[in-house]
Amino acid sequence: MSFLNRLFGKSDESQHNQGGTTMLNIGILLGSTREGRVSPQVGEWVKELAGKRGDANYEVIDIADYNLPLLGEAGQDASGAAAWSEKIAQMDGFIFIVQEYNHSISASLKNALDYLRVEWNNKAAGIVSYGSVGGARATEHLRGILSELSIAHVRVHPALSLFTDFENGTHFAPKDVQAQSVNDMLDQLLPWTEAMQSVRTKAGEVANN
Repeated sequence: MSFLNRLFGKSDESQHNQGGTTMLNIGILLGSTREGRVSPQVGEWVKELAGKRGDANYEVIDIADYNLPLLGEAGQDASGAAAWSEKIAQMDGFIFIVQEYNHSISASLKNALDYLRVEWNNKAAGIVSYGSVGGARATEHLRGILSELSIAHVRVHPALSLFTDFENGTHFAPKDVQAQSVNDMLDQLLPWTEAMQSVRTKAGEVANN
C-alpha cells in the first residue's frame, strides 16, 4: 500500500468504475509551446498510465495545435479560438502538464486559460509538473488561476524533477515511484470530475430559472 493510500485510509484497489454508462472525458493539456519542449513526452506517459485504468477517455490536448496569439493583441489572427473553445467545452476534467518558468507557469498556458471562461467552469483538474524543484512554484501559481476559473483542483500532485526524472534535461525517464503518484492523483481526480458534473447540472438549472 502506498504512503498516500495509507494516509487517506484507502485500499490498494483503485476506484476505477464510474457511475452511469457514459465515460468521462479527461483532457491532458500540454502547458508549453516552446521549441525543444519535453511536455509531449510527459503527456504521453500520463496518457499511457491513465489508459491502463479503463475508467475514462483520456486525450492529449496540445495548445500548440491552436492559433492563440496573445489575448487582445491588435492585428493578430485568433482563428484558433473557436476550435479551442469547442475542445475544452467537450472535456469533463483536465490534467495539466506544467513546466516551471521563472517560478511560474508558461505564458502560453496562462494565455490559453485566459481565452475561455465558462468552458472551464465547474470542472475538476489534476496537475503533473516538472522543474528544478518539481515545478512546485508553478503549480501553486496555477492553483490560484484554476480557483478563479471555478476548476476544482485535487490535492495529490506528481512532481517530476529535472535532475532525477530526466536524462540531460531532454529525455524523460521517470522513476518508478512517479507512476504510483500519477495513479494516486487519478484516484482523486475521477470522483471529483464525476461530482462536478452534478455541480454543472445544478448551475445550469439555476441559470435557466
